[in-house]
Amino acid sequence: MQIDNLLKQINFIKEIDKLKYVQRKTKLFNSDRNENDAEHSWHLAMMTIVLAEHSDQKIDVMKVLKMVLIHDIVEIDAGDTFIYDTAKNHTNTDEELIAAQRIFGLLPKEQAEEFIGIWQEFEEGITDEAKFARSMDRLEPLLQNTSTNGGTWKEFKVPYQKVYDKKKAIKNGSSLL
Repeated sequence: MQIDNLLKQINFIKEIDKLKYVQRKTKLFNSDRNENDAEHSWHLAMMTIVLAEHSDQKIDVMKVLKMVLIHDIVEIDAGDTFIYDTAKNHTNTDEELIAAQRIFGLLPKEQAEEFIGIWQEFEEGITDEAKFARSMDRLEPLLQNTSTNGGTWKEFKVPYQKVYDKKKAIKNGSSLL
């Protein structure tokens, strides 16, 4: 049983390496290179550690770290959805749920259930941890775009009001940020 779990976990670890190949639209800070999902998730984890003290509520930082590291894994199968894309829905799609079940299903049952639960909690955005995790997810591209003189916003002709509307979610996790 223990060796079976270990083999499943290693298989999952190998599978999520594919996150490095999922390209996002946002450029890296002070660069013309697009960020990938693995870089994005790592950066959100670091931001969570550094900025957790600015959460409006007392949060379980470990849970937020799990959320920001897990939330985009479904994009291995479902692909990245550009936040300003008006043609795609930004809610928990059937395609993402199928991806979550397949990818997290590689893990031992208990871990798979935990990861799916954490992913769903992030997507729902109701708990204090999910609100803070989602604020990190919105803050990072805001900082990237301001450091690249509006990089992605200019490239895709995103109107100011649309940026403003999407970034309002940051205050749900931290009124200071």
